[in-house]
Amino acid sequence: MAKPRIGLEHGTVRLVPYSPEWKALFNEEKHLLESILGDMVVGIEHIGSTAIPDMPSKPIIDIAVAVRGKEDIPRCVELLTTKGYAYKGEYGLPGRHFFIKGTLHTHHLHVVAQGCHHWDLWLLFRNYMREHGELASQYSALKRAMAEKFASDRDSYTKSKGAFIGKTLEGAMTNSKSDRMDSD
Repeated sequence: MAKPRIGLEHGTVRLVPYSPEWKALFNEEKHLLESILGDMVVGIEHIGSTAIPDMPSKPIIDIAVAVRGKEDIPRCVELLTTKGYAYKGEYGLPGRHFFIKGTLHTHHLHVVAQGCHHWDLWLLFRNYMREHGELASQYSALKRAMAEKFASDRDSYTKSKGAFIGKTLEGAMTNSKSDRMDSD
């Protein structure tokens, strides 16, 4: 089976149907990142909509990398930029170091130091969407509507989903606390 085309022009929004091949593309990139970053890495996760089955997504693989500590970040930047990743700084999220791969953006890489709260939120949102199909369907509908409205304005597209993501994270945190209390 041929790999699906991934990549999207800077600033644009185009959603495509979910592809099970995205997991394989993530795994390929994960192995590459492990070989580049070595023992600095404490975790690599597939995040974003391409990590959620049946979710329409921009054809860009989002990857979160946790490294041992803040002191590893400059070395990560150095190594990743020599391997085709363009460094964009924190890009609006303090503590997150953002990279883009490809002229047509094929991968977004989010590097954080171990213990950074962004890591926990990314995984919480991804896992909650995977576990709650009705909520994932609502998010899919919102994404489609906002992609149509903001096809040439990715920043507005991203901001337009903020309230939904925030409300979802609140619900996920509440459920997570309830689950921990039930198991005590």
